[in-house]
Amino acid sequence: MTADFRSDTITRPTPAMLEQMLGAKVGDDVFGDDPTVNALEEKVARLFGMEAALFTASGTMANQLAIKCQTQPGEEVICDELSHVYLYEAGGIAANAGCSVKLLHGDRGRITADMVKSALKAEDIHFAMPTLVSLENTMNKGGGAIYNFEEIKKISSLCQQNGLKLHLDGARLFNALVETNETPEDYGQVFDSISVCLSKGLGCPVGSLLIGSKYLIKKARKQRKAWGGGWRQAGILAAAGIYALDYHVERLKEDHRRAKELGEILKPLLFVKSVYPIETNIVIFELQDSILATDFVRAFEKMGIKTVTFGKHLVRFVTHLEITDDHLSIAEKALKKLDFA
Repeated sequence: MTADFRSDTITRPTPAMLEQMLGAKVGDDVFGDDPTVNALEEKVARLFGMEAALFTASGTMANQLAIKCQTQPGEEVICDELSHVYLYEAGGIAANAGCSVKLLHGDRGRITADMVKSALKAEDIHFAMPTLVSLENTMNKGGGAIYNFEEIKKISSLCQQNGLKLHLDGARLFNALVETNETPEDYGQVFDSISVCLSKGLGCPVGSLLIGSKYLIKKARKQRKAWGGGWRQAGILAAAGIYALDYHVERLKEDHRRAKELGEILKPLLFVKSVYPIETNIVIFELQDSILATDFVRAFEKMGIKTVTFGKHLVRFVTHLEITDDHLSIAEKALKKLDFA
């Protein structure tokens, strides 16, 4: 038995999800007449209490559409230095929107209203003016860290007072929601745009959604077409999203439980220097200075277990719907066999 902890993106549709996909009614989404895509977009918009949603091929596309459609070239996006929109979207903020970036150093990727306020500038011909703030919840590079919603509300209020738009990269937002008292509607009230991913913890094969006003989504739909993102009988994929939202949200707590158990396995190991706080389904740990993450990943893969490097001495594990308690047992045995002496 092998175990793949590289990401929650590697999951495959469950038999029940596949059955729903095979039975999906489809049309041509470019013409706007795929009934299952329309149903998914309406379902998600209603869930967040926002006006409209757009089904996209990836979270990166949803994030980049949000930035492109809410900024002008030469403006500035404020975000944490660990943000996915900055680190892992192929320079899209510059390439797609023509914007520069103001990077903040938050707590495991989470910034505060005071930090945003300090980043604001007086009108000056020398400076790129910030027009959009982007947050990420949960924070991937912060070990699946969850934002304090009260702080988000403060940031939202500050943005409104200063004429800035506020975007949420909510790739793993449902992981946060099952651990807190907030609802999707709460988030819909404080953000101008939200992206949510279906192909991570929710277990879909493909897809994310951008949610916002009718005006924003109309602009984003046209921009998606310009980027080659219009698709045809996408209802087959949208059906998976509808199923996941109905049946795969609450089960995220199982992934979180297993992540915490994995963290407890890691903490006493001699080659582990520290383990990031574990709040959701991401486990990041630091190896002792003499051990490279690449060497750890290579040694672990020889034992049939896949994971990824997350820095020179950092390794990331992600639990998901294909990781069982048996996989945890396998990982524990393999970890205790590793010897870096």
